[in-house]
Amino acid sequence: MARGEGAPADEPQPDGARTAAHDMFDRDKASQALGIELISAGGGSAVARMTVTAGMVNGHGMTHGGYLFLLADTAFALACNAAGPVTVAAGADITFLRPTAEGDELEARAVERASSGRSGVYDVTVTRGGDVIAEFRGRSRVISPGRPA
Repeated sequence: MARGEGAPADEPQPDGARTAAHDMFDRDKASQALGIELISAGGGSAVARMTVTAGMVNGHGMTHGGYLFLLADTAFALACNAAGPVTVAAGADITFLRPTAEGDELEARAVERASSGRSGVYDVTVTRGGDVIAEFRGRSRVISPGRPA
């Protein structure tokens, strides 16, 4: 069961339904400054999208890994905060599989894998046009049960 008053993780929110994650994203200046878009959030999952800009490319002509991590971390945050209690990352790691470049549109899909008490595990897949670019696993911790994000 997803935390808080939200729907179970296997039941997505109706299209266009606003969640606590939407309110959190409205205040997320870092993600917005990078052009990250919230596509959907609810039911223990979320989708975020970002286009790689010239300022995100490293000395090898590839997207800097920090930006890929940030996109995945944003989708993770949206998924674990959709139910309402303020939830933060307890830890995360990422595996980079393919390079991306300026102009590439990336999508991060996060899904809750397990939750117990105040802890949760989420997987995020970052793709470009159907190709898997990176896999991210985040561990979450609810820090204020019962209070909206």
